[in-house]
Parts: sequence; structure tokens; C-alpha cells
Amino acid sequence: MNIVMLTNTYLPHVGGVARSVEAFTREYRKRGHKVLIVAPEFSQKIPDERDVVRIPAIQNFNGSDFSVALPLSGELTEQLDFFEPDIVHAHHPFLLGMSALRIARSRELPLIFTHHTLYERYTHYVPADSEALKRFVIELATRYGNLASTVFAPSESVAELLRERGVKSPIAVVPTGVQLENFQDGDGTAVRMQYGIPDSAFVIGHLGRLAEEKNLGFLSHSVLEILQRNPQCHFLIVGDGPSRRAMESLFVEHELERRTHFTGTLQGESLRNAYSAMDLFAFASTSETQGMVLTEAMAAGVPVVALDASGCREVVEDRINGRLVLPHTERAMIEALQWAVDLDDNSRSALMREALKTANAYSMESCAAAALDHYQSLVHQHCPVDASLYAQWMRLRNMIGAQWEILEGVTSAASAAFDHPHKNHHH
Repeated sequence: MNIVMLTNTYLPHVGGVARSVEAFTREYRKRGHKVLIVAPEFSQKIPDERDVVRIPAIQNFNGSDFSVALPLSGELTEQLDFFEPDIVHAHHPFLLGMSALRIARSRELPLIFTHHTLYERYTHYVPADSEALKRFVIELATRYGNLASTVFAPSESVAELLRERGVKSPIAVVPTGVQLENFQDGDGTAVRMQYGIPDSAFVIGHLGRLAEEKNLGFLSHSVLEILQRNPQCHFLIVGDGPSRRAMESLFVEHELERRTHFTGTLQGESLRNAYSAMDLFAFASTSETQGMVLTEAMAAGVPVVALDASGCREVVEDRINGRLVLPHTERAMIEALQWAVDLDDNSRSALMREALKTANAYSMESCAAAALDHYQSLVHQHCPVDASLYAQWMRLRNMIGAQWEILEGVTSAASAAFDHPHKNHHH
């Protein structure tokens, strides 16, 4: 099949959506399908990109989703004529998502839309944040979903939410798989040596963008209590972002900075080694559509303690491969972390085995195979889009124009929503 993917964030940006597009693309090509990626230009150029069409503009948005619609360039139309796509896959409802919709309509092709992000959870980055803006963003994404032939939801939680919001198009649960080999056989000892963590220490780890929507105040206070109770425990934090300073100062204030280690953003081998240095992965975000970092940790054989929330409850099985924490209180989180710290060696090994088993179920191969099955069944159907729905969606988009104007004037704040491409590892 010839698959065209349109995404507002792509390499060298390293957020969740960019990584998902890249991982699926690699797997599709491995199976002999052709993939053309349409993505914005970045100030950093990637040499020798294969089958990527870069759309000029929006550099200053740093991969943010809040932006203005881009006109489709004539050059793109020519490249699409040459590529002859069978299927159009949009990864955002705005910006290049609008181009995806136009391409699918004009060429009478099926449109797939992956609802990667709970966009309304990111409006706090915008000075004009308001309940109205949250509703607009939800409504826009919902109506866009209704213009798609099929919507991919990264988890069952998100699929349920989309149905509740009124998405009538077929919804398929297709998580982003984990490249198991990227997280296995890391050298955890090297990381422990580098940060002065004793071999005998129990290391609680966390990985992700250090930002408000990840609920890091809650996580830090919970882990702080564990460090105070258990002198053998250390905290390893991988990632960077606006919340880092507050986290650091909390541990300094309680004189625990020697057992708290901030690595900054890591990739490749160093990331694999960092996961291997952990005995337990702690996660408190409630805004995930899919816990990609949870399956990565499990691929490294690390059990997970996470709040019972969307994107996490699909991956973590309570007392089997980790702990799923409910209610969302620090007390419950501390109890679950302490439970994991206190386990004997046999129980801990059992958790690790189950974690690896879970990661295998989320392998990139099986997720890509599921996505391709959906593509294949759509290619054989003719999928015209309901014109009245399209007109309603365009009207809504124009209404939001006024709100969008405000966003346009605050590119720096808006770009923080999807962070700086050079610093982040997980979105």
C-alpha cells in the first residue's frame, strides 16, 4: 500500500507523536509498504531524509499544535500525484490535519485520524486559556473524528472518551508499539556508577517531560516520603522541562539531593541504560492517552507504579506487573511504592517477568500489523465524506478563528505546549 502520513510534529522533534509516526513508518516500510510523510520544516535539518515532504513555515511554533492553517503547496500536490496514495493518515485535527482532510476529499481516499492527545489538557499553556477554549478544542477534534473513515485511539480509555464525546466514526484501538530491542539489555550498572548510586540501592525511576500536565508535584511529594522512610532508596529522574527546578528544590529543601539524580533528556543507548538502572518506575500523570513510557519501562523488565488513569490502566495490572493506584491520593501512592520497596526477591522477579510479558503484547510488530489490517479493509471500500458534516466542521473552525488569532500572538507560550524539540524526550 502507499500510505501518506500528515503530522504537525516530526523528527528532529522528539515528542510522543513524532516518535509514534517514526516507529509506525519504519515498521510499515520493513513490510514492503511505501510511506510518504508530510511534516513542517524545522530549523534543524535532517540529512538524507527518505520520503519526507517538508512544508515551509511554522518553525517558530516548535512543533506546537496551536497554529494557523497552512495552504497546500503546489509542490505537495505534484508529489502526491507521483506517489499515488491509497490511504491518508492524519495525526492531528488542526493545521496539517486540515490538509489531510482536503487531500482525502479531493482524491476520494479513506482518511484515518489518530487521536493522540487530550488537547484540552494543554490549554493551560495559552494566556487566553478558558473553559470556552477547552470546549472548542474538544469539539473541533470530535467533529474532525466524524469526518474520518476510522479513528485510531491509542488506548481503550481514549476510545471510550471519544464515543462519549460523540465520535460516530468507527474507532479502533491501536496503541503505538514499543521497539522491544531498544530497551533490553541496558547497562544499569554504568548509570549507577555515573551518578554515585550504590549497587545495593533501590532505585525508583521516572521518565518524561517535566511539566505541569504530568502531575509531578504529587509524584515528588510521594517519592520524598519514601526516601525519608527508606535510606536505601534513590530517585532517578530522566527528562527535562519547566517543572524541573521546583522538583530539584523540594529535594534540596529536605536535604535529599544526594539521593535524587536528574539526568536531563536521554536517548538511544543512554536511555536504555537509565531504564536498566531502575528497580521500579513511578508515574503520576492523569493526562496520558497511552502510557508509552510504561511499556518502555516494562520492556526493560521494570515494574510500574502508576495512578489508575487513562493510558495507564490498560498497561498496569495491579499486583501483577506493578501497582495501579486508586484513590489518587499521596497516601495511596506512598503505600503502593512502599509495597514495591518491601517485596522479597521472588515476588520482585515475578513482577519483572510479568512486566516483560506485557511489553511483548505491545510490541511494535503487533501494533503495526493491527493498523495495516484496518488500512487494508478501508482501501477496498469507497469512503466519501458526508458533505454537511464537513461544512459544519469548517464553520466551527472559522468560529475558532478569533480564538486562534490570540494563540497566534503567543507562539512562545503555545510552543511550550508541545515543548522545544531539542530538549524533550517524551510528550
